[in-house]
Amino acid sequence: MDPVSTDQIVLDVLQRASSQNPEILKPAEAKLGEWETQPGFYTVLSNIISNHNVDIHVRWMAVLYFKNGIDKYWRKNAPNAISEDEKQSLKLSLISNFSEPIQQIATQKAVLVSKIARSDCPKEWPELLPTLIQAIESSDSLIQHRGLLTLHNVIKALSSKRLAGDRRLFQEFTTNIYAFILNLWNNFTESFFRNFAQNVNVELQTVDLEKALLTLRILRKLTIHGFYRPHQNQDCMNFIKVVFERIRTSLECRKRLRIKGQYLFELTEKFIIHLTKILLAVLDSHPFTFVNFIQPTLELTVYYAFTLEGIEYVFERFVIQCFNLIKGILLSAEYKPAKVIELTKNPETVRAHQIKIGFFQPNTLAEICKKLVSHYFILTQDELDMWDNDPENFANDEAGESWKYSLRPSMESVFVTLFHEYRDTLAPILLEMIRETNCMVSPDDMGGILRKDAVYNAVGLAAYDMYDEVDFDQWFLNTLIEELKIKHNNYRVIRRRVSSLIGNWTGIKLSLELRPALYECVTSLLESDEDMAVRLTASTSLRHAIDDFEFNSEQFKPYLDRAFNLLFNLLKEAKECETKMHVLNVMTLIVERVGQTISPHTGALMHYLPLLWAESEDHNMLRVAIVATLVQLVRALGHVSAELNPFLIPVIQLGTDVNQSAIVYLLEDSLELWLTVLENSCSMIPQFMQLFDNMPALLETTSENLRLCLIICIAHMLLDPETVMRVHGRQIVEACDSLMSDMRPEGIIMLAKLVEMFIKAKPVLGCETTRPLLIRIFEAVYNGEELPMLTSVYLSVISRLLLSSHEVFRETLTVLAQKYNKNEQTILSTMLSCWLMRMRNVSNMEQRKLLGLALSNLLTIQSELVLEKFGDILVNILETLNDITRCDDNGTMTDSLLLSQSQLSDDPNSTVDQSQFQYQGHYPDESDYETDHEHRKNQLMKIDPVHTICLKDYFQSQIIELQRQIGQLQYDQLIQMVDGDTLQQLRTYITI
Repeated sequence: MDPVSTDQIVLDVLQRASSQNPEILKPAEAKLGEWETQPGFYTVLSNIISNHNVDIHVRWMAVLYFKNGIDKYWRKNAPNAISEDEKQSLKLSLISNFSEPIQQIATQKAVLVSKIARSDCPKEWPELLPTLIQAIESSDSLIQHRGLLTLHNVIKALSSKRLAGDRRLFQEFTTNIYAFILNLWNNFTESFFRNFAQNVNVELQTVDLEKALLTLRILRKLTIHGFYRPHQNQDCMNFIKVVFERIRTSLECRKRLRIKGQYLFELTEKFIIHLTKILLAVLDSHPFTFVNFIQPTLELTVYYAFTLEGIEYVFERFVIQCFNLIKGILLSAEYKPAKVIELTKNPETVRAHQIKIGFFQPNTLAEICKKLVSHYFILTQDELDMWDNDPENFANDEAGESWKYSLRPSMESVFVTLFHEYRDTLAPILLEMIRETNCMVSPDDMGGILRKDAVYNAVGLAAYDMYDEVDFDQWFLNTLIEELKIKHNNYRVIRRRVSSLIGNWTGIKLSLELRPALYECVTSLLESDEDMAVRLTASTSLRHAIDDFEFNSEQFKPYLDRAFNLLFNLLKEAKECETKMHVLNVMTLIVERVGQTISPHTGALMHYLPLLWAESEDHNMLRVAIVATLVQLVRALGHVSAELNPFLIPVIQLGTDVNQSAIVYLLEDSLELWLTVLENSCSMIPQFMQLFDNMPALLETTSENLRLCLIICIAHMLLDPETVMRVHGRQIVEACDSLMSDMRPEGIIMLAKLVEMFIKAKPVLGCETTRPLLIRIFEAVYNGEELPMLTSVYLSVISRLLLSSHEVFRETLTVLAQKYNKNEQTILSTMLSCWLMRMRNVSNMEQRKLLGLALSNLLTIQSELVLEKFGDILVNILETLNDITRCDDNGTMTDSLLLSQSQLSDDPNSTVDQSQFQYQGHYPDESDYETDHEHRKNQLMKIDPVHTICLKDYFQSQIIELQRQIGQLQYDQLIQMVDGDTLQQLRTYITI
C-alpha cells in the first residue's frame, strides 16, 4: 500500500465501516475487503489499534479486521499470505505495549496474540513468553493485568494443540512456569482476602480478585494439559489441595459482599465457580490423580449442598457444580472395580471404590435423598411465576447436557445417579415418602401439593429402579386417577406431575389391560380448558405410551379421533416454535404407529401445515418436523391428490436444492418426502420432471444420502420410463459416471443396480441411455474384479444387455478394445473367462438364472470364441438349472422363478411375491405399505425375462438354433468335448 497518508485513509474507511447507515457501511466494507490482501494493510491496522487517541469504535473495528486477517492470511501456505517481514513487525508491535486502557480492546489484542502464538510459538516467536513474564513482573498494575490477560489467552491457545510434539513442548513449558504462576495466584488471592478482612477500598480488592481469577484460569489449563501425571508434581498437588480451603473462604466473603458493590460480588462468584471447575476438570481428565481428593470433594459438596449450615452460603451455580462433582465421582468408570474386586487391574480403582463406600453410608445417603426431594425438588416461587407467565417454556423439557448448567436438570440427574448406585438403601426411603404423601391433599394446601409433587417427581425419575417396589397398577387405579379428577387451579401441579409419572412408568410397569384407562386420562388432560403446561406434559406422556414396544393400535383406536384433534388444537394454540415442534412430533408418531387408520382425521392438519410452513421461515428445526410429518401423512393417506402437490413439491424443492441454505437441515427428510410422494403417485406430472432437475447436483454432493437418491431415481423413472430416460437419462448417467470412478464397493453396487433397472424397464432405450456406465462395467469384468458382490451385479448388467441389445453389446466391446488396443474377440475371451469362473460364486437365484439365460443367448452369436468355451458354458447352465428347478408331486420339473399365468394376467387382484424383486425400495420390511410404486414394480416383474422365460425351454431352443447354424458334424464334435457326466445330467432337462 502507498505509505503516504495510508494510516489516515484506512482510518477514514474504518470510521465509515463502523457507521450504522448501510449506504455508508457497505462501500467501506467492500474497500476494506479489497485491502485485506494488500502488503502493509495489517501494519496500518496495528498502528491504529495502538493509538489510544483514536475513537474506540474505530479501534474495535481495526482489531476485528486484524483478527480475521490472521485467520485467513497468517499461514505460510495461505493464498495472499502476509509476508515474513510484516509478520515480524506485527509480532513486535503487539507485545511492545501492555498499557491498553480499554478492557474490551485489551481482550481482543490478547486474542490476537494467542492466535499468532498457536501458529508460531515457541519456534518462530521465542521472545513472546519471556516478554509476557516480564510484563507480569511489572510494578505497574495495569501492565501486569494486561500481561496476565495475554498470557491466559496464549496458554489457552497452546493447550488446545493436540499433536504429540506440541503437547510435549507445552508440558516442558508448564514445568518451567507452574511454580511462578502458582506463587502469583497465592499472592493475589491472599491479598484479596487480607484487604477484604481489613475492609480496604473496593477498587483495590477488585484489582486483586481480577488478577487472582486470571492466574487461576492459567493454572487450570496448565494443570489439566501441562502434566501427563499431575500427582507426580508436588506443586500441582499442593494447588489442588488448597482449592478446597479457597472455596470455603471465598464463600464466606461472598456472603458478606452484597453491600460492597455488585461487580465485586459477581467476580467472587466467578472465582468460586472457577475453583470448582478445577476439581471437575481434574476428575474428568486425570481421574487417578483425583482419587486423593474424592473424600474432601464429597465432604465439601455434601456439606454445602445438603446441610442446613452449608446451604446458607451457596448460590445456584455453585450448587450445580456440587451436584456435577458428586455425579462425576459416582459415574467415573475408573472408580468402578471388577465384579470380583481382586481381579481389578489398577489398585487406585479399588481405593476410589472403598472411599465411596466409606463415605456413602446409609445415614448419609438417606439425608442426601431426603434433602433432594424435600428441598431441591420443591417447585420454587420463581418457577411457579414462570409457569403462570410463560407456561410453554416452563413445560419444555431440558435435554442434552443441560444438567451441567441448569439447577433442576442437575439435581434430577444426581438423584437418578445416586438411586441407581445405591438402590437397596434408597428404595425403602422413597417408599416411605410415597406412604407419607399417599393421602389426598386439600387443594388449598399449596405446601402439601408441592411436597407431593416433589415425591412424585422422584418416583418418576427412579421408575426403572423402583420396578419391584411399587405396584403401579394399583397406585394408578386407586390414587393417581382420582387426583386427576380434581380441577382446582392449585391441583394443576399434581395433574401435571401425575401425567409425567404415568408417562415414565408406561413402558416399565403398566398392564396392557390398563392402557385404555391411560389413554382416557391423558386425552382428558389435553382438553382446551386445561392448563397449557399440563397439556404439554400430557402430550409427552402420550408420546411415551404410543412409542412403547407393546403399543396396540386397536386398543388406541377408540381414542384416536379425540386425541388427534386435541393435539391439533394444542398445535394451533402454541406460540413457541419449540412447543409446536414437540406437538407436531407427537402427532407424527401417532400417524406412523396407526398407519392408514388415521386417514379420516388428517384433513384439518393437512390444511394447517402450509400456513405453519409459511410462518416457520426462520425456524429450520420446525420445518424439519413439518417435513417429517408430511412423510407420515402421505404414507397414511396412501395417495397424493392433485390438491396436495402445490404444497408438497415446493417443500421438496426447497429441501433438496443445493443452492439453498435450508438444505443443511431439510435434506434427509425432504428426500424421504420426495420418495414417498413418488411412491404414492399414480402418474408422472410436469412438476415431478422439473423437481428432478435437483437430482444431478445431489448425486454429486451427497454421499450420505446416495442410496436414497438412487432409489428416488428409480421411483421417478418407473413413473414414465421412456420420458424420464429421454429427458433426464443423460443427466443421471453423467452424474453416476463421475461418481463411479471414486467410490466404495457399496456405492458402486447401487449404481450398477440403477443401470440394471434402466435396462429392465425399457430394454433397448435403457441400453442406449446407460452406454457410458456400461463401458465402466465391461472394463471392471475385463480387469478381473475380485469382489464377488461387485462381480455378481456387473454380470447381471451385462446379461441384461445381451438379452436386450446385441448391437450395444458389440459396440461396447469395440470401445473397450480400442481403449486397450486389442481386438473384440480378445476382450470377449477375457470377460467370458471371468464370467465362467465367477458365476458359481453368485448366490442370488434370480441373478444366477439371468446369467444362465445370457449364456444360452451367447451360444448363437456365431462366435468361434464362444464355441471354444462350449463345455464350460454348458456346465454353468447345468448348475443353474439344478438350482432353480423344482419337481412337483407328479414329478414334473418346473422353473421355480417363473410367474404363474394368474400372476402374469392383467387382473388387478393378481399379486406377485415382491420378495423376488431385487430393488425393495426404501421400506422393504413393511409388507402392508402398498403403494402405486409397488404396483409398478409388480408390472415390471411381469415382463422380466427372469420371471417370464423358462431357462430349460430357452436353453433347448438355443441348442437347436446352434445345431442349425453350425451343422450336425461340427455340433457332434462340440458335444464330444463335453464331460459325459455333464451330458447325462443335461439330458434330464433337454434333448441334446
